[in-house]
Amino acid sequence: MMHLADYPQRRYNPLAGEWVLVSPHRTKRPWQGQVEKPTIDKLPEYDETCYLCPGNERAGGVKNPKYDGVFTFPNDFAALLPEAPQESMNEANGLFQAVTERGRCEVLCFSPRHDLTLPRMDLASIEKVVRVWQEKYKTLGSDPHISYVQIFENRGSVMGCSNPHPHGQIWATEHLPDLPAKEDSRQRLYKQEHGSCLLCDYVQQELKKNERIIFQNDSFVALVPFWAVWPYEVMVLPKRHFASIDQMTDKEVSDFADALKRMGTRFDNLFLTSFPYSMGFHQKPTKPVQDTEADTAWHFHVHYFPPLLRSATVRKFMVGFELLAMPQRDITPESAAERLRSLSEVHYMEQQQ
Repeated sequence: MMHLADYPQRRYNPLAGEWVLVSPHRTKRPWQGQVEKPTIDKLPEYDETCYLCPGNERAGGVKNPKYDGVFTFPNDFAALLPEAPQESMNEANGLFQAVTERGRCEVLCFSPRHDLTLPRMDLASIEKVVRVWQEKYKTLGSDPHISYVQIFENRGSVMGCSNPHPHGQIWATEHLPDLPAKEDSRQRLYKQEHGSCLLCDYVQQELKKNERIIFQNDSFVALVPFWAVWPYEVMVLPKRHFASIDQMTDKEVSDFADALKRMGTRFDNLFLTSFPYSMGFHQKPTKPVQDTEADTAWHFHVHYFPPLLRSATVRKFMVGFELLAMPQRDITPESAAERLRSLSEVHYMEQQQ
């Protein structure tokens, strides 16, 4: 049996076909870097300078309605345009290739309140967000020019989020992006070789081992993946097989809202801060529409990629060997899961009240 807690090792990610170097012995170094106490900022319920708050003006003079629930609108500075002309180039034996990309980008405000985040919202409000995600996956995916709908949230300025108002984004692309394409290929290959779903099998094994599980409810399990790259990387996976968010039952919608709230609360409680991350859903492509192989091979799941390492101010950077060779981590996924598992599910800001 391998000594996974003591010696350097490579761990394989079957979902991406990649490896990560894990160096647990390095956590025994005498100095672990600077650690600072977090500063707790209290935001107002409404900010007159916020371009996402109800009734406020956005770029170009567009004014938000005085919304009281979930609010979506086309991104005023979209990275993709639906009307891009169809053009391409391929020169010098493929050394210079380019093709125009059509698509749509939307912003989704989770709440009218400027000071709330998903973990501090009530379950009914989070369920409404999930319902809108379902609707957007279907409506954007029904566009004949769209092949993939990427739903995600960047949280915190360190993750490039320019506004603390609780919101996420939805980018719908003409072509299948690289990372979902890797997962598409790997899941289809696993299905062909083993006759079963890769992530269904993975969830079953993780539940048996119970080494990296953070928590679970009737429909979902939150865990630190065996192949995690980031120190507190997390996946949320459904126990039942389904390929996309629109295939959730009403019970699964409720349990999904519960899982998002509980995971977000644990993240915030880890370093007593509004925990930064990029979080998003990977699910089956929307084209072709009738793709039974995708339905059986694809397993809907959530990725959380947080940058924090040892405190609210000490971050993990991908540098040196990691940029030039392969990802590397010191804290094992098992110890990260143990720490997240031990945290309270009562938000630290509510504990202070």
